[in-house]
Amino acid sequence: MRKFFLWFVVVILALSCKPERKPNIIFLLTDDQRWDALGYAGNDIIETPNMDRLASEGVYFNHAYVTTPICAVSRAGILSGQYARRHGIHGFSTHFSDSAYADTYPMLLKAAGYKIGFIGKYGVGKEEDFPWKKYDYWKCFGGQGRYWHQRDDGSWVHLTELMGDRAVDFIDQMSADTAFCLSVSFKAPHVQDGDPRQFLYDSAYAGLYENVTIPIPQTADSVYWEAFPAFFKNNNEARRRWAMRFATPEMYQQSVKGYYRLIYGIDVVIGRIRKALDDKGLGDNTVIILLGDNGFYLSEHGMAGKWYAHKESVMVPLIYYDPRNEGKIHGMRRDEIALNIDIAPTILDLAGVAVPESVQGRSLLKLINEKERNDWRQGFLFEHLFKYKTIPMSEGVIGQRYKYVRFLVDDPQNEWLFDLEKDPDEVINFADSASYEAVKDSLIRVTNEMIESAK
Repeated sequence: MRKFFLWFVVVILALSCKPERKPNIIFLLTDDQRWDALGYAGNDIIETPNMDRLASEGVYFNHAYVTTPICAVSRAGILSGQYARRHGIHGFSTHFSDSAYADTYPMLLKAAGYKIGFIGKYGVGKEEDFPWKKYDYWKCFGGQGRYWHQRDDGSWVHLTELMGDRAVDFIDQMSADTAFCLSVSFKAPHVQDGDPRQFLYDSAYAGLYENVTIPIPQTADSVYWEAFPAFFKNNNEARRRWAMRFATPEMYQQSVKGYYRLIYGIDVVIGRIRKALDDKGLGDNTVIILLGDNGFYLSEHGMAGKWYAHKESVMVPLIYYDPRNEGKIHGMRRDEIALNIDIAPTILDLAGVAVPESVQGRSLLKLINEKERNDWRQGFLFEHLFKYKTIPMSEGVIGQRYKYVRFLVDDPQNEWLFDLEKDPDEVINFADSASYEAVKDSLIRVTNEMIESAK
């Protein structure tokens, strides 16, 4: 009896000491999807059933932003968890140094024993510098890529569907024995630059929204564009692209419907990914995170594209889904400010991997688990230092009440100050208002302090 009791104790101790199963992680990044381009955000026209399901079963962040609204810089911030002033990537041709890349979330997970994969638009640096040898699974393309591809049998497939094929292929190669992290970086709903059709959606979805008229936003009225100072209106890339996409009501309908159809294609792939996980028996241990790399003007303020500090440009969808929580976080909405630079520390925190001191973002698990609800950021540094003649550089601070931006040009009208409480559409510039002088001085001081701490 004594021997049996001792054996029983040893078995119980062995089971209790069994290492906790690490979660699998799938990070989905959309390209140019603004915060309100999904049904769960209140858009009653767009069809995104799988994104909506992710959000309803997980956590949705009502105020998610990118610190720099341009593809390459935002993606570098996602990988590193750093502001652009620290990671030093301000354009499209620069990649991380070897030492800096070692501290990105994929490399740290790999060092911790994860299988890692990357699919789609990598977006940081030149293609010849891509770190494909460092990954267990790599199916990325350089530059913007193209939407239509020919299969071996001669048939044509849309890029979004092809990326879905590759994601399923990766999942099929995984097992419950090894934790994995798959990053899926879509090109959609980004336009096809240089193609007059712009929004090259999958022809299978051409019937979507066919009988719908999408309301034109109030701020698309020309009066809002004309209100900008001369330096901003002169040779502005966002206005040039507006003329290509939204210059007439007919163009607006065609463009926005194309944009929505591209997003629907992503949504279909999300459904395929979740089914593949369940079919493989991996769904109950796989965390899924969805983020947009920046927003997108749909003619608001007379513009297209991104690059500036309006909400249309900097606010993005952010969803965190964790099936292991058994309903504890289902349907949770958070109003705190979440950032693209929070993705890396969140993923590392999930995997139980130490977050490097160089990381400036914060793990969203601290919010989700309500450990730091009262000690969260109240604002963040906005910076757009990409040098391009038709996109004036800018920097500032975005908070819950105010938004201050200064353009790095020699002009007396180079500042924006928006009171988001009084003016949620950001059409009244209070920068020269005497009643906001003290507010502006405070925001300038905070901007300068944030710039110094971000280096």
